[in-house]
Amino acid sequence: MSDGLFDTPGEAEPSAGAEEFSMGRAAGRLAPLAVRMRPAGLDEVVGQQHLLGAGSPLRRLIEGSGAASVLLYGPPGTGKTTLASLISQATGRRFEALSALSAGVKEVRAVIDLARRRLLSGEQTVLFIDEVHRFSKTQQDALLAAVENRVVLLVGATTENPSFSVVSPLLSRSLVLQLKSLSENDIRQVLRRAADDPRGLGGEYAISEEALDHIVRIAGGDARRALTALEASAESSLDGNVGVDLVEASVDRAAVRYDRAGDQHYDVISAYIKSLRGSDVDAALHYLSRMISAGEDPRFIARRLMIQASEDVGMADPTALQTAVAAAQVVQLVGMPEAQLALAHATIHVATAPKSGAVAAAIGAAMSDIGQGKAGAVPPHLRDGHYAGAAKLGNAQGYKYPHDHPDGVLTQQYPPDELVGTDYYTPTDHGYEREVGPRVTKLRRIVRGR
Repeated sequence: MSDGLFDTPGEAEPSAGAEEFSMGRAAGRLAPLAVRMRPAGLDEVVGQQHLLGAGSPLRRLIEGSGAASVLLYGPPGTGKTTLASLISQATGRRFEALSALSAGVKEVRAVIDLARRRLLSGEQTVLFIDEVHRFSKTQQDALLAAVENRVVLLVGATTENPSFSVVSPLLSRSLVLQLKSLSENDIRQVLRRAADDPRGLGGEYAISEEALDHIVRIAGGDARRALTALEASAESSLDGNVGVDLVEASVDRAAVRYDRAGDQHYDVISAYIKSLRGSDVDAALHYLSRMISAGEDPRFIARRLMIQASEDVGMADPTALQTAVAAAQVVQLVGMPEAQLALAHATIHVATAPKSGAVAAAIGAAMSDIGQGKAGAVPPHLRDGHYAGAAKLGNAQGYKYPHDHPDGVLTQQYPPDELVGTDYYTPTDHGYEREVGPRVTKLRRIVRGR
């Protein structure tokens, strides 16, 4: 039920989550590596420094001086459950854990009733709810009074933006704190600690740098995933050595030869862009999968898709940019691995769309003229007239309002004198531009009066 790696048990009476925490601690060396390596204190928490700075609301809670309920929003394996447990430990509160996947209104009310009885004897309760976004409105409403009256200090964990998944009254009563995926250096630190720490592998295995690098890549910022891969690889070792081949065999993920700071990064993204431009949807999907598997930042891929939608498709299919922007929003709001569907969706759209470089050529030609100094004065009738004295200067005088004409377009000079008659945009006959081309020709004829 838990978020994973960062689950440190606090003192708890029986609840489904509390029992699981206790069993993990009691199991000792038999417990999974990710359980054994849960941080026992704030100094062992890796990452999230943007939330743990001196005086920050989260740090005050963990140090026992805060009293606000919180919603921890972020990807799996980033420490949501650990932070909840550390809050409980620091404040001396009892820790209760529920999972929205299995708990209903009955279970929520039972924990609140227990917390209310404890409060009578001066004992407070931290209620941790994993996957809180999966609670129905009724289940979330059942928490309101207890949160507002501080019968419980609620710590909710969610992988989805709570602005869209948590009811407004509960949202307004809680601090919303967004956790970030762990960086490569963070994951590497977690792995090295697990390899050397007596709670972990205790230095019993020789793990190559290439193996560590591969685990870091496939972890995708998820510490639990990284530790699970390390443990599986170590268990498969017959001689105490862990190399990249053993990791590949243990986690069923081939090492993708892809260095985000080296040639492979540039070669693969170049091939991806050229496959999109060349309308080879299968090759584009191959390179997309290669980047995703290697742990490329999905935001980088989304940015390239938005650029290609204008540069290589443009007005031949105006909806391609909309799809690319939507994919970027999915990356931001949902995150990986689910966002790979949206990236594939946009990749297929851009690759299969009719192509036109007319948009890129148009802005390129216009920017070239500006670079050569072709930036004459704005015609007087187009200048701003919303200030005293504008009329005396001749500004905004003689401007013809297009909406006053039945066709919504009329003859009028818009560019500076030096650029009258200059064409920048040349539509192709591909896709939607077949319709745009004749329209542009007609509009130019009317506007220029010829």
